[in-house]
Amino acid sequence: MRLLIVAGPPSAGKTAVVRQILRSVAGSRKAAYLKIDVVRAFEDEELRAEFSIPAKKIYSGDLCPDHMGIMILTDTLVWAEQEKADILIIESAGLCLRCTPYTTQSLGIVVLSSVSGTNAPLKMAPMIALADIAVVTKTDLVSQAEKEVFREKIRTVSPGIDIVETNAIQGTGMRYLMQAVASTPEITDAKTIRLRGIPPLGVCTVCAGKQEIGWQNHCGVVRKLESTEAIFRGD
Repeated sequence: MRLLIVAGPPSAGKTAVVRQILRSVAGSRKAAYLKIDVVRAFEDEELRAEFSIPAKKIYSGDLCPDHMGIMILTDTLVWAEQEKADILIIESAGLCLRCTPYTTQSLGIVVLSSVSGTNAPLKMAPMIALADIAVVTKTDLVSQAEKEVFREKIRTVSPGIDIVETNAIQGTGMRYLMQAVASTPEITDAKTIRLRGIPPLGVCTVCAGKQEIGWQNHCGVVRKLESTEAIFRGD
């Protein structure tokens, strides 16, 4: 089974890219799909109805959706195997630009919207830096100059990343992505799958639900206004 992990900020066009991948493998490979979101999601229902594939969704609630994805990945692999899937596609809500869901033995696809601003890639560096392919959507809505600047900003973050520019709704310019999907190696040993990057530092008491303001009222990994580095305070 091949593992594809699709991430990116909200409304970038992740599901449109997933839909194009499903169309490209229809009839030749069986796909399974998992959508990770925070509060509500309908993509699993839409893709199940359109492509007749096994599809699930899970809500992360108080957890970061990328953290949730890592926690339930083993269960998801077992489910996809039970469904006899050849390809497992996991789409993360991608709300935390510091966390990244990509793992070893997977194809990491980051989806970016070209209308999000030319400096947007610099604001989501880890999500891009650890991906294999950057799919830039909505390129029909910007000028050639804007596309070139956006492409260079992506390469500033990850010089060697492969970039696919597309109108994902129509699926134009996605031949290279489909070739990458087809050539992605199958999982060899699920027990050895690991995160590609190091997650953010620790947990602070804000994460645990404490509502007071000011670092003086919190423990764990905290930051001061005048400090450029995080510090650990208390137990």
